[in-house]
Amino acid sequence: MTQDELLAAALRNPVNQAITDVLQRLALPDAWLVAGCLVQTVWNVLTNRPLDHGISDYDVFYFDPDPSWEAEDAVIRDLKARLGHLGVAIEVRNQARVHLWYPGKHGLPYPALSRSTDGIDRFLTENTQIGIRRSTHGHDVYAPHGFDDVARMIVRPNRTANFSAANYARKAERWKALWPELTVLAAE
Repeated sequence: MTQDELLAAALRNPVNQAITDVLQRLALPDAWLVAGCLVQTVWNVLTNRPLDHGISDYDVFYFDPDPSWEAEDAVIRDLKARLGHLGVAIEVRNQARVHLWYPGKHGLPYPALSRSTDGIDRFLTENTQIGIRRSTHGHDVYAPHGFDDVARMIVRPNRTANFSAANYARKAERWKALWPELTVLAAE
Protein backbone atom coordinates (compact mmCIF):
# COMPACT_ATOMS: atom_id res chain seq x y z
CA MET A 1 0.00 0.00 0.00
CA THR A 2 1.32 3.39 -0.95
CA GLN A 3 0.92 6.60 1.01
CA ASP A 4 -1.59 7.84 -1.57
CA GLU A 5 -3.63 4.64 -1.29
CA LEU A 6 -3.69 4.84 2.51
CA LEU A 7 -4.69 8.49 2.40
CA ALA A 8 -7.46 7.85 -0.14
CA ALA A 9 -8.88 4.99 1.93
CA ALA A 10 -8.64 6.88 5.25
CA LEU A 11 -10.31 9.95 3.79
CA ARG A 12 -13.26 7.92 2.51
CA ASN A 13 -14.47 8.23 6.10
CA PRO A 14 -16.20 11.64 6.08
CA VAL A 15 -15.38 12.14 9.76
CA ASN A 16 -11.64 11.90 9.07
CA GLN A 17 -12.04 14.38 6.22
CA ALA A 18 -14.07 16.81 8.36
CA ILE A 19 -11.57 16.71 11.22
CA THR A 20 -8.56 17.35 8.99
CA ASP A 21 -10.40 20.23 7.32
CA VAL A 22 -11.22 21.87 10.66
CA LEU A 23 -7.69 21.36 11.98
CA GLN A 24 -6.28 23.13 8.95
CA ARG A 25 -8.69 26.06 9.34
CA LEU A 26 -7.88 26.40 13.05
CA ALA A 27 -4.14 26.27 12.41
CA LEU A 28 -3.49 24.49 15.70
CA PRO A 29 0.25 24.10 16.13
CA ASP A 30 1.60 20.76 14.86
CA ALA A 31 -1.91 19.25 14.68
CA TRP A 32 -2.51 15.72 13.36
CA LEU A 33 -5.40 13.28 13.14
CA VAL A 34 -3.83 10.06 14.37
CA ALA A 35 -4.02 6.34 15.06
CA GLY A 36 -6.97 4.00 15.07
CA CYS A 37 -9.52 6.10 13.21
CA LEU A 38 -7.19 6.10 10.21
CA VAL A 39 -6.06 2.48 10.32
CA GLN A 40 -9.50 1.13 11.17
CA THR A 41 -11.08 3.06 8.32
CA VAL A 42 -8.55 1.43 5.98
CA TRP A 43 -9.35 -2.00 7.44
CA ASN A 44 -13.05 -1.29 6.88
CA VAL A 45 -12.36 -0.36 3.25
CA LEU A 46 -10.29 -3.53 2.78
CA THR A 47 -13.01 -5.75 4.33
CA ASN A 48 -16.04 -3.97 2.85
CA ARG A 49 -17.42 -2.95 6.23
CA PRO A 50 -19.13 0.35 7.03
CA LEU A 51 -16.44 3.03 7.15
CA ASP A 52 -16.98 3.73 10.87
CA HIS A 53 -17.17 0.07 11.97
CA GLY A 54 -15.33 -0.45 15.25
CA ILE A 55 -13.99 3.09 15.57
CA SER A 56 -14.45 4.13 19.18
CA ASP A 57 -12.95 7.60 18.87
CA TYR A 58 -10.98 9.98 16.71
CA ASP A 59 -7.66 11.15 18.15
CA VAL A 60 -6.21 14.59 17.54
CA PHE A 61 -2.69 15.48 18.63
CA TYR A 62 -1.27 18.97 18.62
CA PHE A 63 1.74 20.60 20.25
CA ASP A 64 1.31 23.89 22.08
CA PRO A 65 4.19 24.87 24.37
CA ASP A 66 1.60 26.10 26.90
CA PRO A 67 1.20 22.94 29.05
CA SER A 68 -1.71 24.27 31.10
CA TRP A 69 -4.93 22.31 31.39
CA GLU A 70 -6.84 25.52 30.74
CA ALA A 71 -5.24 25.99 27.32
CA GLU A 72 -5.85 22.37 26.33
CA ASP A 73 -9.41 22.49 27.62
CA ALA A 74 -10.11 25.58 25.50
CA VAL A 75 -8.97 23.64 22.39
CA ILE A 76 -11.06 20.61 23.39
CA ARG A 77 -14.16 22.79 23.83
CA ASP A 78 -13.54 24.62 20.55
CA LEU A 79 -13.19 21.39 18.57
CA LYS A 80 -16.26 19.92 20.27
CA ALA A 81 -18.27 22.99 19.26
CA ARG A 82 -17.00 22.83 15.68
CA LEU A 83 -17.27 19.05 15.24
CA GLY A 84 -20.04 18.05 17.66
CA HIS A 85 -22.49 17.70 14.78
CA LEU A 86 -20.52 14.63 13.63
CA GLY A 87 -21.80 12.66 16.63
CA VAL A 88 -18.47 10.94 17.37
CA ALA A 89 -16.03 10.97 20.28
CA ILE A 90 -13.00 13.12 19.54
CA GLU A 91 -10.03 12.87 21.91
CA VAL A 92 -7.82 15.95 21.77
CA ARG A 93 -4.41 15.95 23.47
CA ASN A 94 -1.71 18.58 23.63
CA GLN A 95 1.46 16.50 23.39
CA ALA A 96 3.35 19.17 25.35
CA ARG A 97 1.49 18.15 28.51
CA VAL A 98 1.10 14.36 28.29
CA HIS A 99 4.10 13.83 30.59
CA LEU A 100 2.20 15.71 33.31
CA TRP A 101 -0.71 13.24 33.57
CA TYR A 102 0.41 9.98 31.93
CA PRO A 103 2.38 8.50 34.87
CA GLY A 104 -0.54 9.03 37.25
CA LYS A 105 -3.05 7.51 34.85
CA HIS A 106 -0.98 4.59 33.54
CA GLY A 107 1.68 4.03 36.18
CA LEU A 108 4.47 4.34 33.62
CA PRO A 109 7.01 7.13 33.12
CA TYR A 110 6.56 9.43 30.15
CA PRO A 111 9.15 11.93 28.93
CA ALA A 112 8.40 15.49 27.94
CA LEU A 113 7.93 15.56 24.18
CA SER A 114 9.05 18.19 21.69
CA ARG A 115 6.51 17.64 18.88
CA SER A 116 3.33 15.71 18.10
CA THR A 117 5.08 13.03 16.09
CA ASP A 118 6.97 12.06 19.26
CA GLY A 119 3.59 11.07 20.69
CA ILE A 120 2.71 9.08 17.57
CA ASP A 121 6.01 7.23 17.95
CA ARG A 122 4.91 6.07 21.41
CA PHE A 123 1.69 4.30 20.34
CA LEU A 124 1.22 0.76 21.63
CA THR A 125 1.13 -0.77 18.15
CA GLU A 126 3.31 -0.02 15.15
CA ASN A 127 0.41 -0.19 12.71
CA THR A 128 -1.31 2.76 14.43
CA GLN A 129 1.78 4.96 14.30
CA ILE A 130 0.19 7.08 11.60
CA GLY A 131 -0.90 10.69 11.45
CA ILE A 132 -2.35 12.87 8.70
CA ARG A 133 -2.96 16.57 8.33
CA ARG A 134 -4.07 18.87 5.54
CA SER A 135 -1.44 21.13 4.10
CA THR A 136 -1.24 23.69 1.34
CA HIS A 137 -0.35 20.95 -1.16
CA GLY A 138 -2.87 18.29 -0.02
CA HIS A 139 -1.98 16.18 3.00
CA ASP A 140 1.08 15.42 5.04
CA VAL A 141 1.40 11.84 6.28
CA TYR A 142 3.58 10.65 9.14
CA ALA A 143 4.12 6.89 9.23
CA PRO A 144 7.53 5.79 10.56
CA HIS A 145 6.81 2.11 9.82
CA GLY A 146 5.12 2.63 6.47
CA PHE A 147 1.85 1.04 5.42
CA ASP A 148 2.56 -2.66 4.84
CA ASP A 149 1.17 -3.82 8.21
CA VAL A 150 -1.97 -1.75 7.69
CA ALA A 151 -2.51 -3.18 4.20
CA ARG A 152 -1.81 -6.74 5.32
CA MET A 153 -3.94 -6.23 8.47
CA ILE A 154 -1.09 -7.09 10.83
CA VAL A 155 -1.04 -5.86 14.43
CA ARG A 156 2.51 -5.59 15.74
CA PRO A 157 3.59 -4.37 19.20
CA ASN A 158 5.65 -1.21 19.52
CA ARG A 159 8.19 -2.17 22.15
CA THR A 160 10.15 1.07 21.97
CA ALA A 161 8.22 3.04 24.57
CA ASN A 162 5.87 2.44 27.49
CA PHE A 163 4.97 -1.01 26.23
CA SER A 164 2.47 -2.94 28.32
CA ALA A 165 1.79 -6.54 27.30
CA ALA A 166 -1.53 -6.44 29.17
CA ASN A 167 -2.69 -3.30 27.36
CA TYR A 168 -1.54 -4.74 24.04
CA ALA A 169 -3.46 -7.98 24.68
CA ARG A 170 -6.66 -6.06 25.53
CA LYS A 171 -6.41 -3.86 22.44
CA ALA A 172 -5.57 -6.80 20.15
CA GLU A 173 -8.45 -8.87 21.53
CA ARG A 174 -10.94 -6.05 20.92
CA TRP A 175 -9.65 -5.49 17.39
CA LYS A 176 -9.60 -9.21 16.53
CA ALA A 177 -13.26 -9.47 17.57
CA LEU A 178 -14.13 -6.57 15.25
CA TRP A 179 -11.82 -7.54 12.38
CA PRO A 180 -11.31 -11.34 12.51
CA GLU A 181 -9.09 -11.06 9.41
CA LEU A 182 -6.34 -9.46 11.50
CA THR A 183 -3.09 -11.23 12.22
CA VAL A 184 -2.00 -10.30 15.74
CA LEU A 185 1.66 -10.81 16.51
CA ALA A 186 2.54 -11.96 20.01
CA ALA A 187 3.64 -9.40 22.58
CA GLU A 188 6.46 -11.66 23.77
